[in-house]
Amino acid sequence: MFKYLLLSISFLYTVMANESYKYLPPKGTETKPVSKTVFKLIKGDSERTVDLTGKNFIVVSVRERGSDGRFYAVDRDGTVWWSGAVTSGAVEFRSPSGIFPIIQKKRYHMSTLYPEENGVNNMNYMMKFTNSGHALHEGSVDWMSHGCIHIDPKDVPVIYKWSNFKTKVVITRHTYMPFAAKDLRKIYEKK
Repeated sequence: MFKYLLLSISFLYTVMANESYKYLPPKGTETKPVSKTVFKLIKGDSERTVDLTGKNFIVVSVRERGSDGRFYAVDRDGTVWWSGAVTSGAVEFRSPSGIFPIIQKKRYHMSTLYPEENGVNNMNYMMKFTNSGHALHEGSVDWMSHGCIHIDPKDVPVIYKWSNFKTKVVITRHTYMPFAAKDLRKIYEKK
């Protein structure tokens, strides 16, 4: 019963959080996918285009209205080869938009801002991409985060092993699925 209650509260919180996003304008830089490997960075009245052709990168379409709530691992040849569900920051802890390098990786990690009282690591497979502590890491894809990107425990070891300090992390509030669908069909039709 208690587990059911927690799941219900989690679902309601996620729905309420997602509903309230429609009232918030983009914070800082807005990142729009233009093609599979090209992104437009918009900040105020200025915009620039970033081409990641020939590079490994991870696109995170955060869990907000108009987004996919998924990550996409894109190999240097431009192929989306892995994808999975994510959760991102709750309303008061919105995940940043932009294109970031991975600046730190730790297989086992405990959050310094939000440590677990029981001492269990809560940010395993941590791939930090901002100096303020935002990271991709293992976490529940049913609960919104404090700004990090939670990746499902079955997917995160693969992404952690594949990524390195040259891998870019692209955070967008727009859908990426139109660019990934063809590759994903090939992946999932084989299974």
